[in-house]
Amino acid sequence: MEKGIRVIVSGGGTGGHIFPAVSIANAVRRLRPDAKILFIGAKGRMEMQRVPAAGYDIKGLPIRGFFRPLWKPANIGVALDYLRSKWLAKKILKEFKPDVAVGVGGYASSAALGAANSLGIPTLIQEQNSYAGLANKQLAAKAQKICVAYEGMERFFPKEKIMLTGNPVRQSLLETTISREDAVRSLGFDPSKKTILLVGGSLGARTINESVLQHLDLVVSSGVQFLWQTGKYYYANIQQQLKGRDLPNLQATDFIADMGVAYRAADLVISRAGASSISEFCLIGKPVILVPSPNVAEDHQTKNALALANRDAAIYVKDSEAPGTLLSLAVKTVNDESKLKSLSENVLKMALPNSAEIIAKEVIKLSEK
Repeated sequence: MEKGIRVIVSGGGTGGHIFPAVSIANAVRRLRPDAKILFIGAKGRMEMQRVPAAGYDIKGLPIRGFFRPLWKPANIGVALDYLRSKWLAKKILKEFKPDVAVGVGGYASSAALGAANSLGIPTLIQEQNSYAGLANKQLAAKAQKICVAYEGMERFFPKEKIMLTGNPVRQSLLETTISREDAVRSLGFDPSKKTILLVGGSLGARTINESVLQHLDLVVSSGVQFLWQTGKYYYANIQQQLKGRDLPNLQATDFIADMGVAYRAADLVISRAGASSISEFCLIGKPVILVPSPNVAEDHQTKNALALANRDAAIYVKDSEAPGTLLSLAVKTVNDESKLKSLSENVLKMALPNSAEIIAKEVIKLSEK
C-alpha cells in the first residue's frame, strides 16, 4: 500500500484564492484518499472560516499586508508580524512534515512557502491572474512547478517551470443540472423574460451597486429581471434606499449561496474581473460584462478583463464609467441574441477544464520525489 502523502496548502485573503486552494485539496484527496492535508492561512482573513467549512484543518499566521506608503510607522509592526509568521510557519512545517507545499497567492503563502523552501520541501505555486502577484513572483525562483491560467506568463516566471493548467473552480458549478427555466422559477422570476445577474465578488462592489441605485427607473422600465448580490457590507444601506420602491423585477440579496442556480438562470452576468470568476464564466460559457476593481494590486483585474475583451469573449466597462453607462449597456446586450451567442461561444473557447485534477497530479508527483 502507498505511504500516505502529506501536503501543505497555503494562501487566501479573498474567495479568489480560497476556491482554487480548496479545489486543489479536494482533487488531491480524490486521487489519493490517504493524503493528509493541512492549510496555512492569515489570522482574521476569510480562509479561517471557509477552509474548516470545506472540511480541512487550518493554522493561522499573524501576517498582514504593508500599509502604503511603505515608510508609515505602522509598518514596523507589520514587519515584526511577518518575521513571527515565518518562524511560526517553519515550526508548523517541522511538526507536520509535509512532502510538498502548495501556494495559491496571498499573504500567508509567502511565509509558508518561504519556510518550505528553507527546509528543502518541494513547492508548487498556482497563479490565478494574467498579471502575477507579488508573493508568487518572489517564490517562483525556488518553486519546482508554476501552474498558470493565462498564456504569456514567462514575463514573470522561469519558462521551464510554467505549466498552463487554468484555474480550479467550484465543482458545484459544473455539476448543476437544473434547466434555465427551473432555475429562473426557483428565484421567483418569469422564465419568459431575460435575467441579468449582478455580482460584486464575495465582499460586494460599490461601483456595481451604485450603477443599479442610480438607474432604478431603467430597472423598472426595461422589462428585464435583475438578481443582485450586493455583498454583506452594503446590504443594509441598499435595503434602506430601496424602501418604498415598487421593484417587482429586482431581487437584492447580500449573498447567493447557490451560484450554480444563479448562473444557470442568468442570460447575462455583470461582475468584477477576479481570476476565479473569469475561469467560471469560461467553463460554463456565460456572457459577461466585466467591471474590473481599481483597488487591487498592479491593477490585475483590468488585465484579466482585457485578456477576454480582446478576444470578444467579454465586454469590458471601466470602473469610473460604470455608474453612467453600465445598466443601459447591460439591458441592450441582454436583448441582443447574436451578441449573447458570440460572447458565449468565444468565452467557452478560453476554458481550460479539469484544472484542479491536473494541478493535483503535479502536487502528487512532487510529493513522491
